Amino acid sequence: MSEIDAGTLLPSPQMKEDALAGDVTQIHRGQAYAEEGDTFEIDDEVFEVDDVTERTLGDLTDEDARAEGARDLDHYKQILEHAHDSFEWDDESEIVRHRFEQR
Repeated sequence: MSEIDAGTLLPSPQMKEDALAGDVTQIHRGQAYAEEGDTFEIDDEVFEVDDVTERTLGDLTDEDARAEGARDLDHYKQILEHAHDSFEWDDESEIVRHRFEQR
């Protein structure tokens, strides 16, 4: 367990704001950027990573999308396509879910 920089998991100021508001409680990334038990701070509020799980894009659900601040899975896909120039959704693409909660 260690303290990590919030920007390691949450790459934009908006995501950090949404985590503080409780609207973002997880993020999927292309690789593991934290381990269970790691902590990070946003505006003096401490968050703890409580789950790190390997998945595929095809595993994602509307619930996952909402936990990342999107309306639903289709909206989540649009966000990814906008954020990554050459992104193409492939259900088999491996990703890592990082769930966290405010302490």
